[in-house]
Amino acid sequence: MMNENGYNTFAWIALFAVLAAIVNGLGILILYKYKDRALRSKPYFICFAAGVLISTPLMLALPQAIEKNFYAGFMALVGFLFMFFSNSLIKKITRKEVLAFGIVAAEGIAIHSFIDGVIYAVTFNISILVGFLAATGLVIHEFAEGIITYTLFLKGGVKEKRSMFYAFLVAGLTTPLGAFVAYPLVHRLNESTLGLMLGFVAGVLIYVSASHLLPEARGEEKKHSSIAFLCGVALAVFIVFSKMFE
Repeated sequence: MMNENGYNTFAWIALFAVLAAIVNGLGILILYKYKDRALRSKPYFICFAAGVLISTPLMLALPQAIEKNFYAGFMALVGFLFMFFSNSLIKKITRKEVLAFGIVAAEGIAIHSFIDGVIYAVTFNISILVGFLAATGLVIHEFAEGIITYTLFLKGGVKEKRSMFYAFLVAGLTTPLGAFVAYPLVHRLNESTLGLMLGFVAGVLIYVSASHLLPEARGEEKKHSSIAFLCGVALAVFIVFSKMFE
């Protein structure tokens, strides 16, 4: 039986997991209807999300994880290396023909989105603040992820409407699936084990922001993309300090 705090935690996880799927779907829909506008705005969403996601583990997630378990820093390294090698493997495989590129890259995005859902479950179980900041950055980057996944299926030769459905299935629905599958397991963990998991998640978030989102945004450099990144950092800093001085 869940107590009141348990219900509150699950409500926050469910809210952001479903919101992530909705934002992902909006990215797909807007690209389908307003291609030029969607592609112009994508780098700003990516940069803003990267700003939030790089700040959250450094200011909150990793320090809290180490406080709960001394070895959480080691797990952060494991999380970073896990993302590094899994992404390297996907890139190596996707050098083949166009259809294989679309399918295998989409599989990688599905795994990545599933992990996003697990991150919601872990971070909100630590605290609402850590979960809120991590989830905010992840939800914002879902817009760009929807666009990217839809584009991958189109490059693979899949028809437009079918590409929309597959992209939402792969990148949108896998996030709430990951959150709902992980929550019953994460909810039962003790503080020390939860600290290790949060350390792993911190490493994943640092990788996603520094090695995935920012280089991708830099590849489509826009006039104010750095400002969008700093706005993401500023939002995270503002929320953290406002909570500290309450």
